[in-house]
Amino acid sequence: MEMILATIGSLLTAGWLSLLDYLAAHVLLCLVPAFIIAGFMSAMIPKETITRFLGPKASKWVSYPAASIGGFVLAVCSCTILPLFAGIWKRGAGLGPAITFLFVGPAINILAITYTGAAIGFDIAMARLILSITFGIVIGLIMAWIFRKEETERSSEMQKSGVFDQTAEVKPAIWWLFILLVLTLIVGTLQIPLLTDVYFDLSLPIHPEGGLISTLNASNLSIQGALLILMLIIIGFLAWKGFENIFDGFNRWTYAAFIAIGLTILIAAPLVAVTSTSVGINGRFFGEVILLILIGLVAIRKFDQDELAGWIWETWKFVKQIFPILIVGVFLAGIARVIIPEAWIQSLAGRNTLLANFVGVIFGVFMYFPTLVEVPVAKMFLDLGMARGPLLAYLLSDPELSIQSILVLTGIMGNKKTSIYVFLVAILSTLAGYLFGVALTVF
Repeated sequence: MEMILATIGSLLTAGWLSLLDYLAAHVLLCLVPAFIIAGFMSAMIPKETITRFLGPKASKWVSYPAASIGGFVLAVCSCTILPLFAGIWKRGAGLGPAITFLFVGPAINILAITYTGAAIGFDIAMARLILSITFGIVIGLIMAWIFRKEETERSSEMQKSGVFDQTAEVKPAIWWLFILLVLTLIVGTLQIPLLTDVYFDLSLPIHPEGGLISTLNASNLSIQGALLILMLIIIGFLAWKGFENIFDGFNRWTYAAFIAIGLTILIAAPLVAVTSTSVGINGRFFGEVILLILIGLVAIRKFDQDELAGWIWETWKFVKQIFPILIVGVFLAGIARVIIPEAWIQSLAGRNTLLANFVGVIFGVFMYFPTLVEVPVAKMFLDLGMARGPLLAYLLSDPELSIQSILVLTGIMGNKKTSIYVFLVAILSTLAGYLFGVALTVF
């Protein structure tokens, strides 16, 4: 009994330490802005600006790029994409563009790409972005060609769908604010001397050998990391009080949440090492200060309260939908890292072979995790010895080929279309991972 309790205790400790490391990491500099940007795009950019380009009258040169962009703009997860795909296809979108939207959506949304880059590496993030768009278009074109006769008959029998003819105007201020938000993300993640160089140090009034530092060191936490965890808890409480009923109007909790979010971004920007009581004020900190001021000015002057409320609500909805699952996923990934033998991962996917990359695809089928949770899981695989090629194959296939997604798609498209789609995704993901691994050895 004591052995069982000790084992459970060690597993829980591993999960807890993994969670602490995640919450305290600089990944917040990409994750917090990414949630805000995703909510902004969902609230401010009308869906009609995307969906109208997917209609049967649109040319391939318009519909396929629009389908790719739509996945990025709408920032949907692997679960949400399925009803959206069914909706646009049933209402008149061509099979090809709809398939492109289905594939690209969960893979390249701004949350997935930025988090992938911060946690695993921007080589993987850029490969995931470029290959997801490429494969989405290629798979869409192949599916449209295979089922061209059926699609022609379907299109001729369907009535015109009004959603594809609707237009919506996007005011210039939206694009200006979008640029500022993206710059906030870039400044928080870009590794260049202008941003990473420390211009002066601040010494905290804490003894380096005091009890607080010793306690934090035991958990491999810096003062900055512990403060970021505290700020996330504060933001969660303030947002619950200030955002949950945002359409009833702003209250003191709302403004307090704004301040807490801004402070969290600024706290995450400086450089603070574990065991250190010195804060390195870098260019990233100054950049974030300037951008946050500009964002606040544009938001206040160019948008009314109803528009801001819609933005806040969409952001809060993303956070409620994704962040709790992400926390659980990170915790379980920490436990899995202890349970899964390192030698097992290395033997199956430790080299860049076609078989190893196919194993990465199989992992995507049977080890499905909701959007973003696949990233810490992928980081765990990497730490256990998985090669970067199979790792990319896993990331490309995971949002597309989960068992539940396959079952749902079968109900939407039928067995034949789903089987061909699954086959194409599996083959292309395997080849992409292999070629990516080869490229890494060459360059």
